[in-house]
Amino acid sequence: MAPPATERGLKSVVWQKIKATVFDDCKKEGEWKIMLLDEFTTKLLASCCKMTDLLAEGITVVENIYKNREPVRQMKALYFISPTSKSVDCFLRDFASKSENKYKAAYIYFTDFCPDSLFNKIKASCSKSIRRCKEINISFIPLESQVYTLDVPDAFYYCYSPDPSNANGKDAIMEAMAEQIVTVCATLDENPGVRYKSKPLDNASKLAQLVEKKLENYYKIDEKSQIKGKTHSQLIIIDRGFDPVSTVLHELTFQAMAYDLLPIENDTYKYKTDGKEKEAILEEDDDLWVRIRHRHIAVVLEEIPKLMKEISSTKKATEGKTSLSALAQLMKKMPHFRKQITKQVVHLNLAEDCMSKFKPNIEKLCKSEQSQQSKPLRKDRSTEETFQLSRWTPFIKDILEDAIDNRLDSKEWPYCSQCPAVWNGSGAVSARQKPRTNYLEDRKNGSKLIIFVIGGITYSEMRCAYEVSQAHKSCEVIIGSTHVLTPRKLLDDIKMLNKPKDKVSFTKDE
Repeated sequence: MAPPATERGLKSVVWQKIKATVFDDCKKEGEWKIMLLDEFTTKLLASCCKMTDLLAEGITVVENIYKNREPVRQMKALYFISPTSKSVDCFLRDFASKSENKYKAAYIYFTDFCPDSLFNKIKASCSKSIRRCKEINISFIPLESQVYTLDVPDAFYYCYSPDPSNANGKDAIMEAMAEQIVTVCATLDENPGVRYKSKPLDNASKLAQLVEKKLENYYKIDEKSQIKGKTHSQLIIIDRGFDPVSTVLHELTFQAMAYDLLPIENDTYKYKTDGKEKEAILEEDDDLWVRIRHRHIAVVLEEIPKLMKEISSTKKATEGKTSLSALAQLMKKMPHFRKQITKQVVHLNLAEDCMSKFKPNIEKLCKSEQSQQSKPLRKDRSTEETFQLSRWTPFIKDILEDAIDNRLDSKEWPYCSQCPAVWNGSGAVSARQKPRTNYLEDRKNGSKLIIFVIGGITYSEMRCAYEVSQAHKSCEVIIGSTHVLTPRKLLDDIKMLNKPKDKVSFTKDE
């Protein structure tokens, strides 16, 4: 059974940190503010909160910092932005002069480190209008409870383009990614041992060294002015080339299949029911989605109709009773029935749409993709329950399990620094430690295995993080990448590699 939304890991952690470092910091009883966001922070907030949450924090309007806006001089403005030239210039235009200021005052919160050049620019232009100016160290998107992205798909081009003139762009992206990964660790309150896959390319090695250095610097100057030692967690950095097969295979578990075969944009699924066009958001607030997203499509197609019958029979059991109490109970339950049935209809439509794409030609492809010939030596998973067309297991699952059980070869997976003093990923406890039996306590106090894949992760690899976490309850796997891949997106990325790139769109000096 899925845990309540409030306990769903990374999203909840990020929201609580934003609430504490931004909203609680500038909150004043009875005072409403306008909030200004750039492209990145719009995605960030959308991933972990809703408009009702912002209203509860005293935000009356949310605006795009890039767009022209009418002045509201009687109100204060909260700027939650990335520390880039583009966002800072937009802020400065709002406070060009005292007579032309758009707002009464400004509270500025940067996602991460603001370069001195930008900070001095703000200081010289409009320091008197600023009530707060802080860096909160959250520069990633919590995509799911155990999944994050840095939202830099262009990293694929700069890391793998054969054009030698892109060397400066690659250095810039490496620096930017390292800073973002440090904010992931900081948000989780972890200072992990950093290790990497040593071959075939040196991307993982370079990035790991940068992350280790920036972690060291960050924890020398943390908020409490204390040096934080290594925690009982690991951060493993891997180059996408470690498993090219999983990026192009057609995956038949529900979420991966849907995002591969259907035109789902921004997690929005469009479908028709009763002749009407409708939209549904595929998100973790939907308990049914969380429950079935990693299941094989064949299981989903069997389960949803069963659930609909159960709901229908429960509803019928309450009918025919004419007492006032029975009617009152029915009225109370009806909205619940409607909500449940709507979810079933959405996911049944989604499953059937997947199958309509699958049957004409994808089924034949799957039969070819799942031949077992010339498979490299790997773990024997023959005892695991699989379907005929879903026998491939992503390499990442082997890596996660070996890391937790401390079986990764130290030459192939070297550390940038000393291994954490105690790596208890497998849940082993010493005689002095009292074993924990509570699942949530395990999650709170246990180790974390943080994975970062340069160049994109697949939905099947995301699924592996949940499966391994479930099997090793004292170690939570948090997996992330530059962006999320589908087979089509990967091929589009590869097609771009030989084309010239005009600019680096994500560096600090943008």
